[in-house]
Amino acid sequence: MSTTLEDIKVNVKIKLAGLWIALMFFYAYNDILSFFRKDIMDEILTGKVGGIEIDQLFLFAAGILMAIPIFMIFLSLILPAVYNRWVNIIVGIFHIIVLLGSLLVPGDTWINYALYEVLEAIFIILIIWFAWAWPKSTSA
Repeated sequence: MSTTLEDIKVNVKIKLAGLWIALMFFYAYNDILSFFRKDIMDEILTGKVGGIEIDQLFLFAAGILMAIPIFMIFLSLILPAVYNRWVNIIVGIFHIIVLLGSLLVPGDTWINYALYEVLEAIFIILIIWFAWAWPKSTSA
């Protein structure tokens, strides 16, 4: 008698929520690890990082930007498939654009930051891919 491991098919909604969760960890760790750089800490203390002024408006915009993936975790689980698919594709494309825009910020890019940006890109592409390839059912 042989035993085989049960391979349960994971619902695309759970895959998407999991990808958004992982992406949030990449965002958080990338930012947290940047605080260990003396040059970044010195810039933070002056109120300007990479030529960008860190003021209430910037922090408000950054808060909204990071709230979007947090909401996507929940929305990926509750939205009906037809809306879920398009919301994930559109928000995923938006985050790819934001990621590409972050590459334009002047400064010295350290290898750990580049690593996380590559991983972020991979996970965003996976989000878009899983949403695009959403399983379809046929009805009679």
